[in-house]
Amino acid sequence: MLKKVLIANRGEIAVRVIRACRDLGVTSVAVYSDLDRNSLHVRLADEAYSLGGQTAAESYLNTEAILQILKDTGADGLHPGYGFFSENADFAKAVTDMGVAFIGPRPEAIEVMGDKLSARAAAENVGVSGVPGNTAAVTDSAQVTAFASEYGFPVAIKAAFGGGGRGMKVVHEGDDIQAAIDSATREAVNYFGRGELYLERYLSQPRHVEVQVLADAHGNCVYLGTRDCSAQRRHQKLVEEAPAFGISDEVLAAMGEAAVTVAKGCDYVNAGTVEFLYEHGEFWYLEMNTRLQVEHPVTELVTGIDLVEAQLRIASGEELWFDQDDVQIQGHAIEIRINAEDPAEGMFLPAPGTITKLNAPGGFGTRFDTGYESGDEISQYYDNLVGKLVCWGHDRPTAIGRTLRALDELVVDGVATTIPADIAILSHDDFKAMTHSTKWVEETLDLTGIAAVVDEVTDEDGNERVRRDVPVEVNGRRYSVSVWVPESAAAAPTGGPTRRKSASSGSGGAGNGKVTVPMQGTVVKIDVEVGQAVEAGDTILVLEAMKMENNIAADITGTVKEISVAVGDTVGGGDVVVIIEA
Repeated sequence: MLKKVLIANRGEIAVRVIRACRDLGVTSVAVYSDLDRNSLHVRLADEAYSLGGQTAAESYLNTEAILQILKDTGADGLHPGYGFFSENADFAKAVTDMGVAFIGPRPEAIEVMGDKLSARAAAENVGVSGVPGNTAAVTDSAQVTAFASEYGFPVAIKAAFGGGGRGMKVVHEGDDIQAAIDSATREAVNYFGRGELYLERYLSQPRHVEVQVLADAHGNCVYLGTRDCSAQRRHQKLVEEAPAFGISDEVLAAMGEAAVTVAKGCDYVNAGTVEFLYEHGEFWYLEMNTRLQVEHPVTELVTGIDLVEAQLRIASGEELWFDQDDVQIQGHAIEIRINAEDPAEGMFLPAPGTITKLNAPGGFGTRFDTGYESGDEISQYYDNLVGKLVCWGHDRPTAIGRTLRALDELVVDGVATTIPADIAILSHDDFKAMTHSTKWVEETLDLTGIAAVVDEVTDEDGNERVRRDVPVEVNGRRYSVSVWVPESAAAAPTGGPTRRKSASSGSGGAGNGKVTVPMQGTVVKIDVEVGQAVEAGDTILVLEAMKMENNIAADITGTVKEISVAVGDTVGGGDVVVIIEA
């Protein structure tokens, strides 16, 4: 078994790996940015070392700093988590060249499968067909137009070295194709350090089904059932579940066998996920993620197999201790990603800030994985995942009911979260009947009125007051009542929870020409200039927050009078960035 493992990541996944190391008696080493100096993963690790910097590029994507710490600590293993360097073959090779075990696949497998272009070719070479797409890197709009002329719109522009919906844009006929290419490239570079893109046909109503595989260095490879990840927004998952429901056993088995075939075809070792799109009884290979997935806990709950433990054992040279016949799926599990976003009636606006109170739910079959505690801050510079609520039931309806109960118990104060949208999804008849697709949240689900809201009033002196829910007892019975208090009092840590103000789509007031931003972020593009005529709804600038790009729109028709920001500027929620004169 490995003796000391450096975790080259942060947040929830770093905490998950640290705990697995502790279970196995392995010393854990954390790294951290200046902003994460006092974070939970730093507090839990046996050792912790500073990377410096604030942004991901300055810290968790700083190859030189990480490798130097790896050398200084004498760690014999490195776990990349997910995101950052987890699918970077050059980084994996640099680690292995130091004689350190990279807790993931061999660099050669990452090279093949981490690049979605060569991954398509590798799958086709072993007889597994993919969604229609190209194998040439995309650089200009003419390539997209040519692809669409053969396969039709819409077309998905995807990061070749990406995953998790980052660096993916869907273009429809008439869209600004070049702008989509530029945006996908920026997101891919910011999140993965590589900006190459490729094209794929965008299916109309697919389900996203994936297969977890485990392979050791001794030639053994198994699949651990399936997961359905179809409830998505912005091509990023909100809800995941295992196993995939409502698909015949024959098709599920065929998917599993195809996943093992793909893994063996690239001499894969360690944990990986083979993703498929499923529609009308057919499935197509989509891609292989050469890392641990965010949604791995649902597979753990239905199989009883600790995937991080398995990763550590495989990286230590051990052989898998079970075969395919030993894998048994028991019950059903659902994972909810609790993100720091205001659902904002379907706009899902990033909402960084300080978590003033975090209380996790408990009970049978209930698990909450997080990298935060009360008082911790969620920064605009990193992913917005607060935590993952994972619930198991003996069948799918039981798992849904238990998850809804746990969501009702979960308290996350100080930042807006996706919890209201999560409840709307799980409560919907389409979700219960498993008739939703990857486009259902954005195209069908009605989120009208679903937002993170704090009610506001002013007193007779014009001072702003907010509603605060306070528990009281009357004749021995507990009630929750609402009182109106000054905003400063509502922000205090004592008493009941407060809720964030609902964010707008990027306009100040009801069309007053003062365009504001709804969240903290960095300006990455400005689409207008002073004196330019604009229509209400036109994109004024692009704001990057929590690794996602958000279009900020004009609130009235008129002429741009003033632009108060420049590309690269950091702005706060509510800041006026452009003034338009009617």
